[in-house]
Amino acid sequence: MLRPLNSNVHQFPQRPVTRYLDASGNEYLAMFGQPVMVFQSDASGLTSVLSRAKTRDVKPSIFTSGLFATGNDADNRLVVSQLRYEDLNLAGLAFSADRRTADKVLKGVSLHR
Repeated sequence: MLRPLNSNVHQFPQRPVTRYLDASGNEYLAMFGQPVMVFQSDASGLTSVLSRAKTRDVKPSIFTSGLFATGNDADNRLVVSQLRYEDLNLAGLAFSADRRTADKVLKGVSLHR
């Protein structure tokens, strides 16, 4: 599954993040600070999207299959650091870009149904 944006929005402060408040007065963190669109693709499609992102200087978050076996960020970083670009075995991506750039990066990828 491809996620063009993720909760790493602290790098993109263009939009204020508003917290959720339930009817009992409990406060919750916002899930995302920007609109999110979810796309789907197979492994080769994810690799193509990553390649197009790289050529357009779009910095993505990557989700490799190995990340799902760890329990913390330090181990996640270790897993990624041991993989070459060609061997990432992507399970998902997330990025933020203007619409024109995002359309080019996502060429051929369909919205998740």
